[in-house]
Amino acid sequence: MLAPHRDRLLPGASVAPQWSVDGTRFWYRSGTRHVVVDPTAGTRRDAFDHERLAQALSQSSGHTVGADDLPLTSLAFETPGSDAGTIRFSAFDARWEWSDHTATCTRIEHDHPAGPGEVASPDRAWVAFRREGDVWVRSRDGRQEFPLTEDAEPDWDYGGLPDAATKVSLPLQGLNAPLVAEWSPDSTRLLTHRIDQRGLPEQVLVESAPPGGGRPVAHHIRYPMPGDEAQATVSWRVLDVASRQVVGEQGDPEVLSVHNLSRRWWTGRHGSAIHVLHQSRDGRTLELRRLDPLTGARTTLVTETDRTRVDPSPYLHLPPVMRVLDSGEILWWSQRDGWGHLYLYSADGGRVERVTEGPWLVHRVLWVDEDRRQVWFLACGLHAHDPYVRQICRVDLDGSGFVRLTDDDLDHDAVSPVQGGYLLDRASNVSTPPQARVLDGDGRLLVELEAPDTASLEAAGWSPPERFRTLAADGRTPIHGVLWRPHGFDPAKRYPVIDHCYPGPNTHRASPAFGNLFTGEPEALAALGFAVVAIDGRGTPLRSKGFLDHSYTGDLGMSAALADHVAAIRELGERHPWLDTGRVAMTGDSGGGFATARALLTQPDFYTVGVARTGAHDFSVYLPFWTEQFCGEPSPENRRAMVNTHLAANLRGKLLLIDGELDDNVLHYQSLRLVDALIEADADVDMLLVPGVDHGLTGRYHYITRRTWDYLVRHLHGVEPPAYRIAPLPPMPEWALIPS
Repeated sequence: MLAPHRDRLLPGASVAPQWSVDGTRFWYRSGTRHVVVDPTAGTRRDAFDHERLAQALSQSSGHTVGADDLPLTSLAFETPGSDAGTIRFSAFDARWEWSDHTATCTRIEHDHPAGPGEVASPDRAWVAFRREGDVWVRSRDGRQEFPLTEDAEPDWDYGGLPDAATKVSLPLQGLNAPLVAEWSPDSTRLLTHRIDQRGLPEQVLVESAPPGGGRPVAHHIRYPMPGDEAQATVSWRVLDVASRQVVGEQGDPEVLSVHNLSRRWWTGRHGSAIHVLHQSRDGRTLELRRLDPLTGARTTLVTETDRTRVDPSPYLHLPPVMRVLDSGEILWWSQRDGWGHLYLYSADGGRVERVTEGPWLVHRVLWVDEDRRQVWFLACGLHAHDPYVRQICRVDLDGSGFVRLTDDDLDHDAVSPVQGGYLLDRASNVSTPPQARVLDGDGRLLVELEAPDTASLEAAGWSPPERFRTLAADGRTPIHGVLWRPHGFDPAKRYPVIDHCYPGPNTHRASPAFGNLFTGEPEALAALGFAVVAIDGRGTPLRSKGFLDHSYTGDLGMSAALADHVAAIRELGERHPWLDTGRVAMTGDSGGGFATARALLTQPDFYTVGVARTGAHDFSVYLPFWTEQFCGEPSPENRRAMVNTHLAANLRGKLLLIDGELDDNVLHYQSLRLVDALIEADADVDMLLVPGVDHGLTGRYHYITRRTWDYLVRHLHGVEPPAYRIAPLPPMPEWALIPS
């Protein structure tokens, strides 16, 4: 049931498009096949002859290759100067070219596509990358290579990431620090940043068992904390490839937050301007700035402030829901009226008109047709019974002509190429895998793509979960969740309950779609004979601004939302007598780890077992943006709302803390502080500190999974688990890496 294995039982469940340069076609992988779709022609076909390619590659490489197991990476479906049927790919440490027309597989010596962490230009002529803190470019044929910056210094470099959550973890995942940059539309310039971490406080992580043996290794990372005056800052740079000129942003650098490195983009057909979203350190002010790429001069166009965080999208992990049009007009997303809606600003920001309105929100902008003055988008809150279900809508930019292109019980996770013209709709619910199809701008069907079923999954013991609605602890606010029944379900039996938790406020946990970021883990727990719930209490996104703002008044939405979890599980117990609400556990990672410990410490009569993995148990020593933007300036009063240690004396249940020794995101010292407080309170606790792993427990996740399962089985079912091992897990599937 775990996501990487579950994926094999659902071929075709993910359609992750790779758009053509002009947006008129796209490619994706369906099971073991590569497919090309031409919406205008209404066709879907194999992108190439898999059988003939397998035979030719076997002959050319000397390795036996099967058509259903082609080892193709860095696959390029469009090659400048070649016919439309030519593809290039990497395999067996070489670069190859194949054409169905010639039926030959030829080794290519002078083709060096962008590798991991590198950025290819739109015309595919250049590849940008980082070297020792500077930005370099090389020609695609490998004949030219030179730096665009040459003055990088330690902790003051170009195009890099902050140390926190990256410096140690990326190498553990086999990755180099990527270049964060964006090419201009005409492939002549790069937009990047210079990051300044000089003088920031350091934290030290000690690697107790380095792979080569010998002494423990100390890893030093720049890690500022809430309330620190010194913070990492960034300023923008424009790098010209031909002249090698560097244009710097005029004005003071901005404090680095978690997502502002990606909140900038070239605008205009040829990159005549740059627009940057700037969010204040406390998150209460959001500004749109225009940056002149020729001079570095910047102008503030739109400013919005609020008493709580001002967001540019429904939740933290979504890109900004805004567009700068070719006309210079700004399509702006705001919760100023209590819901997330679109507003149209003039190019200078001086005039604003409402585009959408009502007790619902715009989830994502899909496509803007400036000639027709229309915008296509996903909306939440239009479904009669489930506010999280997304529907495809269209409206004129003057606010008239609103129409729903879908109106059903499925959740529509749609996307469109930058140029628009059609919509790739992936529609699902908790029991129906994504049904993928291409629609035109009026919602008419152009091409059917995928319609996977759950027969193989059901044969493995899975059954569809139940999407439920109940009331929050206040007795009046509707909240929603998902309930998985145990495998081999018998309504005459009583089953312990596991709350599989991630509490927000940055994302929501219980999706109405078939798969999301957490898919697999609850199903595996259900296979072990547990009833499993996922709940979105107050303080989580995709509802009204007031619903989200419960996070700011209720312990990060976590402690207060736990009361909603308790109320929901109790109400479910009244509906379903087979739920044993006297045996309830919680498990979760990161923020879910915090919530797990907090559940046992604040609701000890209800939650009796918990497995808290990589838990942030003391937000006062976590990354500053989180605490300062969701809690405000640190103070003795709000510190108690974000720290678990002062509740240690309340522990009566069984608690297992699992942490990675080299977690450079949530430092494992947070868990050790909780352990220290529990020892002081003479309370028993179990802890597993895993050597040599990061926040994602990379490389040891299979072991962590077994220990989690065993702990829950031992203390909820009251039986000793059998002896067994879990093999290391395959890579995560696309649908889990790119969740709905």
